[in-house]
Amino acid sequence: MTTSHIVTVPERIPMINVLGQRDDVLRVLEKGLAPAQLHVRGREIRITGPQPTIDVARDLLSELISVAATGQHLTTDAVKRALKLTAEGLHRPTDVLTTDILTARGKTIRPKTLGQKEYVDAIDENTIVFGIGPAGTGKTYLAMAKAVVALQTNQVKRIIMTRPVVEAGESLGYLPGSLNDKIDPYMRPLYDALYDMIDPEAIPKLLAAGTIEVAPLAYMRGRTLNDAFVILDEAQNTTPEQMKMFLTRLGFNSKIVVTGDLTQVDLPRNAKSGLGIVRRILRNVDHIKFSELGAADVVRHRLVSDIIDAYARYAGEDTHD
Repeated sequence: MTTSHIVTVPERIPMINVLGQRDDVLRVLEKGLAPAQLHVRGREIRITGPQPTIDVARDLLSELISVAATGQHLTTDAVKRALKLTAEGLHRPTDVLTTDILTARGKTIRPKTLGQKEYVDAIDENTIVFGIGPAGTGKTYLAMAKAVVALQTNQVKRIIMTRPVVEAGESLGYLPGSLNDKIDPYMRPLYDALYDMIDPEAIPKLLAAGTIEVAPLAYMRGRTLNDAFVILDEAQNTTPEQMKMFLTRLGFNSKIVVTGDLTQVDLPRNAKSGLGIVRRILRNVDHIKFSELGAADVVRHRLVSDIIDAYARYAGEDTHD
């Protein structure tokens, strides 16, 4: 049975904030809410269609109008994510889209998918969190944002970021420069995220003071890391022994986030990944959380999630040949 419902946009909210430039947000909504149809007249949006789709459209429009009421302009990407979250059964998708972690250098960093929101919540609620998933799911970037917030609010006294140095096709000994010069390319993705979140002029001072440390995993041996937010990136390239060594560096008032992608192990053939094994060892330990991210959580170009899915299908087919 076809019926209709009218959602009214309050006078204080510019219609362009809701409908988008040239009605591009409206077109995304029309496509995503089909078979419901949307008709705009003045400040009224009439929804027509079967009652179940009207209910979904009404609730989502009300949510998006609430976001627009805060002064934010709705974007097509944000609305697509809201539609996807609604389809996944989340009744208040804006709880995800409006969860701000950090505002830095003119932009706000927030989770953009349900998986990312659960990952960020896990970091808040646990001492050690493993963020496992493919490239583009925000594992390291969101962890870095949480680390910066913890430092700025005096929850910790320093940020320590580390990665295993795995030689991929070229020996470190043959690369030019000092040891730091040789290691720097491995650390560069961590620096890139850092420069997105902190005033670039302040970073050299923070590094010199030891408030922020970026170092290879081997440099963690023998240390106890107190009052620190510690991030281990590319953890799929740790050995089981390295993973144990790293996790046992945990000191008082510290938090550890370990990130990695088990589909991109660069260890020598037949070597076991410490990240692959640690789930079986620590899965039932209190205050440790494993957060699994997938292709649905990729927030790079939309083709990235399609590429990840295609490779996963190919890997499945290959194992059956």
